[in-house]
Amino acid sequence: MSSAAPKIKLYTNHGCPWAHRAHIALAELGLPFEEEIIDLSVPRTKEYLAINPRGLVPSLSYDGEIITESAIVSQFLADAHPSHLVPAPGSKDAALRRARINFFVDTYFSKANSSLYKLQLAKSEAEANEVAAGFIDVIAKEVEPLLKDASPYFGGSDKVTLAEVLTGSFTLRLFSFANYELIPKSILTSLEDKAPSFYRWAQTVNSTPSVNGIYDEKNVVERTKHRIAAMKAAQA
Repeated sequence: MSSAAPKIKLYTNHGCPWAHRAHIALAELGLPFEEEIIDLSVPRTKEYLAINPRGLVPSLSYDGEIITESAIVSQFLADAHPSHLVPAPGSKDAALRRARINFFVDTYFSKANSSLYKLQLAKSEAEANEVAAGFIDVIAKEVEPLLKDASPYFGGSDKVTLAEVLTGSFTLRLFSFANYELIPKSILTSLEDKAPSFYRWAQTVNSTPSVNGIYDEKNVVERTKHRIAAMKAAQA
């Protein structure tokens, strides 16, 4: 990489948790960037589709090269700018650390995160409670053991890692949605009781400036309420 500061432009939407990942990475790396907000409520412009034919956010222009997909964008930034987020490759310890981070992120999204969408669309209190119980069990069984050494961040790190970059925007929403009762509020009490390491870690992550910097909680909650209402009406 050239020693000159890269020219970075992020195509994003502050309400999208996937795009939010790139913001966390950029904030942690202290990289200046230009931002263009993409309106996700309307069809994408032909100009944006020329940048990202899928029409999704985020997209990153880095010295004129386009990178898409949130995890790939975040990993690229971490690799292009070695830092505390993830160790540089080249040693057994670094490879193991990267593997641990990847496994944690994969576990959270493949085992737990989808339950939040099911909770929001539950047709009854009984259904919501059943899904919530399953979510708590998965967190306690699959995710909690991976955070036993979080101190306060993943793997005992005293700084944000790529694990938090990729999950932080989702733990923010988990706690927000419970506090505003878009999902059962009892989830938080159950997490604190049955998955205390996860609960403490998530509280730390949610209070981290790079994670919550662009997060407009009330706006996200209101938009989510409207989206849920529309989806439920369509299913009726």
